[in-house]
Amino acid sequence: MLGESHQLTRYGYMNRRDFLKITGLVGLSLVTCPTGASLAEAAKFDRKFYKVSRSRIAMGTIVSITVLDPSTDHAEEAIAVAFEEIERLTKLMSRFNGSTPVAELNRDGFLKGAPPEVSLVMKKSMYYHGISNGLFDITVKPLLDVFARSFEGPERVLPREEEVTEVLELVDTGLISLDGETIAFRKDGMGITLDGIAKGFIVDKAVEKLIQRGIKHALLNAGGDIRAIGDKGNNRPWRVAIEDPLKNKNYPALVAITNRSIATSGNYEVFFDREKIFHHIVNPRTGLSPLMNVSVTVQAPTAMEADALSTTLFVLDPAHGTRLINARPYCQSLIITRKGEKIKSTGWRDIRI
Repeated sequence: MLGESHQLTRYGYMNRRDFLKITGLVGLSLVTCPTGASLAEAAKFDRKFYKVSRSRIAMGTIVSITVLDPSTDHAEEAIAVAFEEIERLTKLMSRFNGSTPVAELNRDGFLKGAPPEVSLVMKKSMYYHGISNGLFDITVKPLLDVFARSFEGPERVLPREEEVTEVLELVDTGLISLDGETIAFRKDGMGITLDGIAKGFIVDKAVEKLIQRGIKHALLNAGGDIRAIGDKGNNRPWRVAIEDPLKNKNYPALVAITNRSIATSGNYEVFFDREKIFHHIVNPRTGLSPLMNVSVTVQAPTAMEADALSTTLFVLDPAHGTRLINARPYCQSLIITRKGEKIKSTGWRDIRI
């Protein structure tokens, strides 16, 4: 079910789920800048606060942090610490850098002395695997590799059915052993991708750094994984517009968030094939990309939960996905189907654009 939605990969894809965009409605547009660039903004926001914004390339996407604070120096120091945390954790979670713990696990089939952050994300991945009846599965890496190899050549052919069937035998989070600081695969050839959960986790940890520095009003947007600290002051919520899957700027919803997170999974950004049948999210049971939905947005208390649940719901049919969200306190969802239907969970609320 998980795809290459959060990293800059060797296949040249970047910003897989750059889907939710903070518009001028929140006073910060998601910027487009060359790789490696860093954009900055500092201005008087109101009588009480300065607005300090910084944007950098990180986690294969553009990460923007906006802080409202009486002191620009204090805001900039906090933002710098948050970006340091993002860089530190990315070096642990990435599977494309051969020196990371995740890359070591994929290469050797086991990992001793796993960092606590990696162990925690693995435990959470197992939890979401359980509540989704196996549809959230971090062991789909071998399947994604099969599709990437098949479609990256000049002929761009479909993988052979028997090859997909063989690889599916390696896809099952239940085949991971987690014992303290030791992680191991129970079958040779297995591999994991934390793309459907790690970015949300890293966003949450960066937000923790901001809070530890005394920041009370902030918004962090990592290519569509968004988390808000407080509001914009005077009980004014942060406003987030959900991107139109057809890219016509016909935003399907506008939501107001305070101390909340929101994330979207969509199939419109990255396809392996020209016919747009195989995309970066796959069903771990069938090995195929689900085509029922074009986007799924989830609001949740944390970015990690919103991240994992939005990817899970994308694989489920809308009715089952909505029931899953309705059963979870403090979570809401908006599903846009291939036919253009908008299916909202019980608690979903949007505001007029």
